[in-house]
Amino acid sequence: MTIRLMVGLGNPGAEYETTRHNAGFWWVERVARQWGVNLRLEGKFHGYAGRASGQPECWLLLPQTFMNRSGQSVAALARFYKIEPAEILVIHDELDLPPGGVKLKRGGGHGGHNGLRDIIAHLGTPDFWRLRLGIGHPGERAEVVNFVLKAPTLNEQIEIDRSIDQSLQRLDELRAGKMEAAMLALHTKPR
Repeated sequence: MTIRLMVGLGNPGAEYETTRHNAGFWWVERVARQWGVNLRLEGKFHGYAGRASGQPECWLLLPQTFMNRSGQSVAALARFYKIEPAEILVIHDELDLPPGGVKLKRGGGHGGHNGLRDIIAHLGTPDFWRLRLGIGHPGERAEVVNFVLKAPTLNEQIEIDRSIDQSLQRLDELRAGKMEAAMLALHTKPR
């Protein structure tokens, strides 16, 4: 099954642009530049959306609903274009991976991620793909909100950018739904 919708998670507004929570936005913005896709604000989808040319048809989406209401945007576009959950790839920041870590998986829980929690609620299933971009963990659970809403350190940013570069090398496989090949490449450490 091909991927027909790639969603980057983040928060809208200049004050959030450089925060760790916006790693998903950074990824989709890079894809939009690479593919020459113009992301336009689409009210009915509650976000910036654009369609990539070529086959299979693939939409890029940056929800503008704030993180904890991301599902409203994802479900609106998916329902309008009759996109199944298994044809959706959500790109998001991941506390449980170090900066530079990247993992691809389908289904599972939300792991406390409010964007994923809302998408699961709106789609009625957790059965969509996730590309998890590591941002590290502050060490204390009470510090998580403050941590994700701050910019990474310079070294962390370098590692996050590297993980974005690494995963974008698998973009054609991701779009074509060749998830096993993409996973093998992303999850195998270079020797």
